Amino acid sequence: MYRKILNGCLAVTFLFSTLVAQTSAASAMSLIRDAETEHVLRTFAEPVFKAAGLQPKAVRIHIINDNRINAFVAGGQRMFIHTGLIYRSDTPSMLIGVMAHETGHIAGGHLSRIQNEAKGATAPMIISLLLGVGAIIAGAGDVGAAVIAGGQTVAQRSILQYSRVQEAAADQAAITYLDKLGWSGKGMLRTFEIFRDQELLSGRYQDPYLRSHPLSSDRLAALENRVAKSPYSDRKDPEGWIIALDMVKAKLHGFIDRPEATYRRFPQSDQSAPARYARTVAYHKEGRLKEALLEVDSLIKELPGSPFLRELKGQVLFESGKAKLAIKPYREAVALAPTSGLLHLALGQAMIEVGDDALLDAAVVHLNYARRYETDYPLIYHQIALAQARLGNEGLASLATAERFYLSGALPDARIHAKRAQKYLSEGSPTWLRAEDILQTRRRKKG
Repeated sequence: MYRKILNGCLAVTFLFSTLVAQTSAASAMSLIRDAETEHVLRTFAEPVFKAAGLQPKAVRIHIINDNRINAFVAGGQRMFIHTGLIYRSDTPSMLIGVMAHETGHIAGGHLSRIQNEAKGATAPMIISLLLGVGAIIAGAGDVGAAVIAGGQTVAQRSILQYSRVQEAAADQAAITYLDKLGWSGKGMLRTFEIFRDQELLSGRYQDPYLRSHPLSSDRLAALENRVAKSPYSDRKDPEGWIIALDMVKAKLHGFIDRPEATYRRFPQSDQSAPARYARTVAYHKEGRLKEALLEVDSLIKELPGSPFLRELKGQVLFESGKAKLAIKPYREAVALAPTSGLLHLALGQAMIEVGDDALLDAAVVHLNYARRYETDYPLIYHQIALAQARLGNEGLASLATAERFYLSGALPDARIHAKRAQKYLSEGSPTWLRAEDILQTRRRKKG
């Protein structure tokens, strides 16, 4: 399920409108949730995390809707990838190389100075800090200061800036990880060559990655030398990875671009799977349900093992007001990818939307699976609250609402609903104790 956490369908909004309205130099940044894109990124990245000695599940990957080429790590073990980097990566190895470099920063402890500043921050909170820093750099200091809310220390420490020594160390670490895996570093080198070509541009027109990760000629020469010496330099990307990346790029274009732009980029004469994927989304955005379903059904027939094509069919039906029909493709998607929290969420949401109380218990089961895999996604708890309220479980509904506010950072509201939940829950039960945890967290913060 594609979810743009900013003005998107079924979205949770984290819109920093003041900054967007008052500074033209800083573009709006929004987070995207999409099961397929996240799956592909983690497929590429998790072996690298393991090679670096990191626990893969401890590293969170976030996708930012921004066409500029950029990637960075912040707030502990959180990696942020711009859609622009995904688009510009002609091969999986180009994207993997950048992710390996960023992994080098995490494993090397290069963020230790600011770990405590944002360790407990959610991804949207981190984005707000970055927007504030960007506004200050762009000359809108008053706006930036307001967004950061006193975060001048963060700006001064320049959370996206690393020393040249750290940059070179991250390069070398990345090649070490790739060599351990038997993967080529040529893609990483190709991406950095793109940035070398940008060095002649003024800072205003350079991609953010070059400004935050300065690329010296010595550093690039050392990287070229290391790649040339690698026994895996000429190893090709697996065909399945290439197809997966092309599908993700097409899907993102379909959701993010205007339909007319999608049709220009993927004309009817292009009958490849990625082109048809993008057009399916464009048809859906224009309300052309019949064409969207014909296109996605042809893709499902061609690629029957993909859970994400069935997910898209479910989304098309759900968002076209046909929640009952959406349940079948969502169930098929979950069967093919049972550990995807976002797919369980989509199925549970569709079951709730149908309006049939007989489906509510099953919806709660899927939503509980969703929160097992997505521990900090407020929308899941919102759906749980809706289902429990309709089932007459006021205590569990209030507790889920408290969890939603807690994860969103609205601690006063979380406390109100946690206290209400305890009125209905048995004292000392696990759910009552969880409500108490929320109340105690508030009290500790207050003290």
